[in-house]
Amino acid sequence: MTSDLVDADRAGLSRRLDPTGGRPVVPARGALRSLGLHEVALTDGFWAGLQRTNADATLEHCERWMERLGWLANFDRVAAGGTAGAERPGWQFSDSEVYKLLEALAWESGRTGDERAEAAFRRLTARVVAAQDDDGYLNTCFGHAGQPPRYSDLEMGHELYCTGHLLQAAVARVRTRGADALVEAARRAADHVCTTFGADGVQGICGHPEIEVGLAELGRALDEPRYTEQARLFLDRRGHGTLADIPLGRAYFQDDVPIREADVWRGHAVRALYLSAAAVDVGVDTADDELVDAVVRQWERSVARRTYLTGGMGSRHQDEGFGEDWELSPDRAYCETCAGIASTMVSWRLFLATGDMRYADLIERTSYNVVATSPRSDGRAFFYANPLHLRAAGQPSDDDQVSPRAEGGSRAAWFDVSCCPTNVARTLASWHTYAAAVRGQELVLLQYAGGRIRTTLADGSVLALDVETSYPDDGAVVVRVLEAPATPVTLTFRVPAWSPDAVLSTPDGPLGADGGRSVSVVRVLQAGDELTLRLDVSPRLTWPDRRIDAVRGCVAVEAGPLVLCAEQTDVPAGIDLADLVVDASVAPVRRDGRVTVAATAIPPAERTWPYDGTQAGDQGERLDLPLIAYHRWAEREPGEMRVWLPVR
Repeated sequence: MTSDLVDADRAGLSRRLDPTGGRPVVPARGALRSLGLHEVALTDGFWAGLQRTNADATLEHCERWMERLGWLANFDRVAAGGTAGAERPGWQFSDSEVYKLLEALAWESGRTGDERAEAAFRRLTARVVAAQDDDGYLNTCFGHAGQPPRYSDLEMGHELYCTGHLLQAAVARVRTRGADALVEAARRAADHVCTTFGADGVQGICGHPEIEVGLAELGRALDEPRYTEQARLFLDRRGHGTLADIPLGRAYFQDDVPIREADVWRGHAVRALYLSAAAVDVGVDTADDELVDAVVRQWERSVARRTYLTGGMGSRHQDEGFGEDWELSPDRAYCETCAGIASTMVSWRLFLATGDMRYADLIERTSYNVVATSPRSDGRAFFYANPLHLRAAGQPSDDDQVSPRAEGGSRAAWFDVSCCPTNVARTLASWHTYAAAVRGQELVLLQYAGGRIRTTLADGSVLALDVETSYPDDGAVVVRVLEAPATPVTLTFRVPAWSPDAVLSTPDGPLGADGGRSVSVVRVLQAGDELTLRLDVSPRLTWPDRRIDAVRGCVAVEAGPLVLCAEQTDVPAGIDLADLVVDASVAPVRRDGRVTVAATAIPPAERTWPYDGTQAGDQGERLDLPLIAYHRWAEREPGEMRVWLPVR
């Protein structure tokens, strides 16, 4: 294609897509339409604060670490000398972290017009694009002098995985600013994948799903059905023993059972969830209801039997994977941050396809208790794994050193495998697009945060709202109408399953709803109308299913969407957190903004053998045990922590 035609194609594409209101997920069909970056603006509160910290600290933090470790310079070396060499720094998938940062920068630049984000995006794009081979292949670890050949390790090489993240970065760019050099590089890379792995090409798949969701969304963004078809081919090839067997088994790659036949998520959690997100994309766009139904079936059983109270997924450290049904040990929970993000990706796609509020409920739970838990309050350190119980205080992480371990009692500035910081960055930059959706003449409010919404309904009319709330600390959500059509519209509020009841005050009087449902008002709205949803965010006791052996005889405390936990630092001197048992006959209380539960400290008897025929007594020092939001644990100092508390 000549340069003039390329420029014309870019201009036409930009006009068609209207980059001013980019949406991360744009299904070809479905029950609802998501809102774009500029249709929702967070102005204050919990999520607005996280977005500001992400923009002001995390984006620069990620770039600085990748520069320091040579991950960015890998692209420079390929561009300058044709290879990053056999001694290339970083794991084989480190290119993907650069692409996730590019995606985060694209969303941030598109969301706010931030000049720093835009400059960083252009700076990194120039280095990445310069390393692309003439045929579209782009990878700094394989395929060049002194390196393994292309696609010589489909099980663990992550080449297609990296390309998938490149494509997702390009989607963010084309939907916010229009086509540019990164988008063209992604198009060439996707064309290369289709040529190499198409129906008549290599009949392989990547050991780490991601190329599938990247192809599906880029196919939507560029109106290129070849990419959707290639994603479908990859999905259909998986589950037939295409990849070599490994000690962890083919379930690690989800290559043991075809996705249409599987009943539950298994193997490596992030792999399983990225694959499911792609399956929903392809199923929706090709009207393959069987494929979507398969993911719904897997979601239902996995959420019912293989998901932690926090929404975290992944019980096993050895494979970062799902365990068996009810295998949900709190102290050995892996609950990788990236798995929480991937879970949200799946649930969001299922919600848009079906309109079922249970998917939005899980997004809320996972957002507050996994995604928001990972970053430290300054945005410069992160949790990789998110256990629900820490038995012994670890050492504070050194903010100037790479952490070799994913698990620990303090957030680390960077990891040897540092997939979570960049994943958090791209998620927070676009999180507000989960807040609401449109269906015909209906606006559905899903995630409650202070801000403004201005969107176009099916008939082209505009509905604009101001949302004021201190959620999740307070259950009142006040919605004021700023602009509305002269015809009736429907305004729907999600009522979370944890709220036993809710009341929506409207100009026509109050409306009630049960938890796990929604409440709607249908009327001609006027500028100045005010509607207030009141949810019950009182602290409450939560009991586990008796089949979860690891927490039988324990109770947890929640308040609204927040899971709470106890930390050793809040326990009186001379008492160990491990010695406390909760009196479940006394309801948790909130005083002066602090939740407490009634507890008793029962010191254990000293033994030479930890088993005998006696049972622990119930006499001991009584106290009110303070609890904090789980997402802020380990902010003050490393120390013991528990979500599930033994009951007397």
